[in-house]
Amino acid sequence: MPQLAGADALVALDPVFARLAVGAGHNLWGLTHLTPREKAFVCLTADLCHPHLGLPLAMHVQMALANGVEPESIRELYRHLAPYVGYPILVPAFQRLAELGLPEASDTEAVKPVPVTGPLARAVRDLEDVDPGLAAFTEDQLAQRWARTHLSVRERAIACLVVDVFYQTLGESLRLHAELAKAAGATEETLRDLLRGLAEFGLPRAWAAAKALLPQRGSGSGTAT
Repeated sequence: MPQLAGADALVALDPVFARLAVGAGHNLWGLTHLTPREKAFVCLTADLCHPHLGLPLAMHVQMALANGVEPESIRELYRHLAPYVGYPILVPAFQRLAELGLPEASDTEAVKPVPVTGPLARAVRDLEDVDPGLAAFTEDQLAQRWARTHLSVRERAIACLVVDVFYQTLGESLRLHAELAKAAGATEETLRDLLRGLAEFGLPRAWAAAKALLPQRGSGSGTAT
């Protein structure tokens, strides 16, 4: 388990809170069904959803780099998330990455859309029955990102699940991204670890997502984990 980046800065703010925060961070980093890259992407995605672009983002960028995440992968994560969290928040986020010393983008190629297939195509078709214009915009956005390099489909789906939990989009969006994650190799235990890790960022949201996503254990237990 890595030493949590920025712990000394938290101690300077409040030593009791620092101990609580470090303990919560160890919960995420001690989970066994998420890769170190995925754990870093969970934190970096959470920073966009709040948004928390100050000390939390600085700590999480440092942690990602320390765990072997390439700078271009951090950039690609944020490119991927733009339509899910909203393009405007990515402007100050990329400004902040520059302030933190992240290298300039090495990938400067034009985006080449790849036609969506499988669950993504099904989601577009379902939208066409509601509003063709929204469906067309959605298809364009999906075609620009899910087949790109630097991140796997599983990593992209997990990042989208983080957004679903934060924004509490616990219906079709959550199910779509869980299906994509599983098709790319995630298991139920992967999803359980993801929700356990996200509890650090808001217990009520994690509770609601667990009840929406995970099968109940025991007919009368009333709990999802």
